Amino acid sequence: MSFVAQLNALDAGAPLSPLLARFRSLIAPVDPSGLERLAAEAVATTRRHFGHTMRLFAPIYLSNECVNNCSYCGFSRDNPILRTTLTVDQVVKEARHLEKLGFRHILLVAGEHPRFVSEGYLEECLAALRDFVPTLAIEVGPMEAPEYVPLVLAGCEGLVVYQETYDREAYAIYHTAGPKKNFDWRLECPERGYEAGFRRIGIGALMGLTDWRYDALRLAAHLEYLYRTCWKATFTISLPRLRPAAGGFAPKFAMSDAEFVQTLCAFRVCFPQVGIVLSTRESESLRNALFPLCVTSISAGSHTEPGGYTGEGSDDVHLTVKGRRVELDTATATPCSTTSARPGETTATGQFDIADERSPAAVAAHLRTLGLEPVWKDWDASILAPLTA
Repeated sequence: MSFVAQLNALDAGAPLSPLLARFRSLIAPVDPSGLERLAAEAVATTRRHFGHTMRLFAPIYLSNECVNNCSYCGFSRDNPILRTTLTVDQVVKEARHLEKLGFRHILLVAGEHPRFVSEGYLEECLAALRDFVPTLAIEVGPMEAPEYVPLVLAGCEGLVVYQETYDREAYAIYHTAGPKKNFDWRLECPERGYEAGFRRIGIGALMGLTDWRYDALRLAAHLEYLYRTCWKATFTISLPRLRPAAGGFAPKFAMSDAEFVQTLCAFRVCFPQVGIVLSTRESESLRNALFPLCVTSISAGSHTEPGGYTGEGSDDVHLTVKGRRVELDTATATPCSTTSARPGETTATGQFDIADERSPAAVAAHLRTLGLEPVWKDWDASILAPLTA
């Protein structure tokens, strides 16, 4: 039985497990004193299982080409954005830049477009990075388990795939074209990734697409299921909240800062060993408040456009109209990137706006003022190498 069957049963009114019943109680409306008690329990639980450490990572966006129409996403197929796909050499230059900043954990992100982002291309990128980036993960379009195997063998140890929303009816409204329309196919992706051999699997829901308590409870159910059935892997969860992006999507469902904190703390208390990821979608002040509570992995200094760190790929920026490449008139082209366009340059469009724009060094320095130790590297392939006499 896959998680699809369990989600269907949950939506049909099946009784909750004791763990999920507790989780539901912890995300119920609460007064400030109740939230303080929950936060205190979350802090104690985090310190007990993770010590005073904070893992840092950075995303590299490989391509913003996409065949899906997702109404909330800046990369959506029908958005008239500037697009590009980095070459393998350009990806290496982006990674070398991040290496100089201290990063040893990189997440490769791309829109879903089989012509530009195939497993062959991803395998080449991974092979080019694995000798100097010990921890590599991907967040790309879902694949079959056999398609993931070469990526694992090429050095990828992490898979991130967010369901976006666990509400089937809402999902169908937001995803109108492309392979991402298949709700069950995406929902089973973590299980296929586990079958292929990924060591770390990240799941999540995009807050703002439906009632946040509905999605949070089903994300908890998904996590409980994966811990039970994919027990050799480690897991992370994330609750990214919608940010401004190309297309101008306006979320109809709000999740306040207090509700966001409450939900993350509920995950920490109910799932003591899960990694909780916090991206630069959130503001500097909120991130600072969350760092000592329950978060264990953060991005810093992020860009969400291909070539955002070094400007690589700006020589091949173009439009894609009805699946066809359309060249720009460089004499009249102007940047339409929502993130960090350089003056005088035409740059690819980012997936969404960043809220916390501090440098990685500034974020690491602030972590130390909180008594937390920034961890840039916590894995090396030599750990699994056979012992020699």
